[in-house]
Amino acid sequence: MKPEFSTVTSKGQLVIPAKLRRKLGIQKGTRVAITEDNHRLVLQPITRKYIDSLWGSLKEGPSLVDALTEDRRREFEIEERKIKNYRTRR
Repeated sequence: MKPEFSTVTSKGQLVIPAKLRRKLGIQKGTRVAITEDNHRLVLQPITRKYIDSLWGSLKEGPSLVDALTEDRRREFEIEERKIKNYRTRR
């Protein structure tokens, strides 16, 4: 790809050429992740397409719903024992 050029303003702003904005789906308000890699700036637009591409790369971990359900079940059992102990002392 042929390089595009832009100039940094006194406020540190950089205009991304329209051709690249259209190609990458960058619109007003689009967030852009900026990283440095071997003295190069890498800009990654955080678009819906980019987020969707990451979705499949996430490893499936333990179910948070199952963990929360199990935690609540244990808490319920503890409370039930407390109630039972209280009733037997009376």
